[in-house]
Amino acid sequence: MTADLTGTVEAEPLERLGFLLARHGAIAYARMEHAFKQCGLTPRQGATLVLLGESGHMSQKGMAEVLEVDPSILCGILNDLENTHLVERRRDPADRRRHIVALTDEGGRTLDKARDAITAVEKELFADFTPEELSTLRNLLVRVRTSQSDSVCT
Repeated sequence: MTADLTGTVEAEPLERLGFLLARHGAIAYARMEHAFKQCGLTPRQGATLVLLGESGHMSQKGMAEVLEVDPSILCGILNDLENTHLVERRRDPADRRRHIVALTDEGGRTLDKARDAITAVEKELFADFTPEELSTLRNLLVRVRTSQSDSVCT
């Protein structure tokens, strides 16, 4: 490490924060993708099941907003999950224009497997961290300035 003109310590080129986040992010994503694949899911399908597991059921529109995906993308995800009997869509009795999405029993079992697989990946990735360090890392990452409109997120 070297100090720049302002006295700030500068990391070696490949140890700069952007490179470290990119490398570790790519590795973490690949491991999570593999974990979901072992459960027969894509990462987006897995995230959708996790959301439904937390909420019980949601409107399709509400899911698109929370997942921050275009409704047409979510429709494709839900079509695949519905075709494999992991979720079901029903008309909302109070508003027939609205679809309510819920986990099926099979979806709940698949979600349990996916959660176990994700937990295993996280335990491996963060084995050297204390609970306090993990909390600090989570709080710092939440503050990194990115947005859903960034090209990689759309």
